Amino acid sequence: MTAAPAQSLEWKLPSTRKVAVISLIVTESALFTIFLVAYLFYMGRSLNGPYPSEVLTFPLMATIALLSSSVTIVFSEMALHRGNKAAFHVWWAITIGLGAYFLWFTGMEWKHLIFTENLTLATNVFGTTFYSLVGLHASHVIIGLFLLTLILILSLLGKIPADHREHIEMISWYWHFVDAIWIVVVTVVYIISIRY
Repeated sequence: MTAAPAQSLEWKLPSTRKVAVISLIVTESALFTIFLVAYLFYMGRSLNGPYPSEVLTFPLMATIALLSSSVTIVFSEMALHRGNKAAFHVWWAITIGLGAYFLWFTGMEWKHLIFTENLTLATNVFGTTFYSLVGLHASHVIIGLFLLTLILILSLLGKIPADHREHIEMISWYWHFVDAIWIVVVTVVYIISIRY
C-alpha cells in the first residue's frame, strides 16, 4: 500500500489589502483611544455648564440604525458571494441609508446642542472633548458613506468585476470598525458621563 502524497504546506503572503486595512484599523483604534482617554480624563472637570446630564439624551434610534447597518452589509456581502447582484445592491443601499440616518441624527443633535443649549467647542471642557470625540467618529462615518456610495454607483454601472470582491470586503471591515467604535463612544459619552 502506498502512502498518500504529502500535501505541500507552502506559505503564502497575506493579502496586501487585508494587511493594509488591518493596519489602518489598528492605527485608527489608537487614535480613538487617545480621544477616549482625553474625554474620560476631563470628564466632570468643567467648571461651568452645561453638563452632559443636562443636555445629552441617549441616541437610541441612531445607535440602532448604525448597528443594524453592520447586519445589512453582511447580508449584502452574502448576496454578492451568491452572485445575486440585485440583492447586493438593495442591502448595500439600505446600509448607506442607515449610515446616512445616523449622520443626519448627529447633525440634528449638534444643531440642538449649539443653538438651543449653547454648547460649543469653546463653552467648556465637556464641549471641547464631546465635539472632538463624536466629531472624530462622525468623520469616519462620512468616509465610510463615501466609500459605500462609490461602490454602489460603480457596481450599478457594471464597473466592478467579480474578482474585486476583496475590495468590497475591505470596505465592509472598515464599516464594522466604525460601528464597533460607536459602541465604545456611546457607552462613554452617553451612559458613563451622563451618570457621572
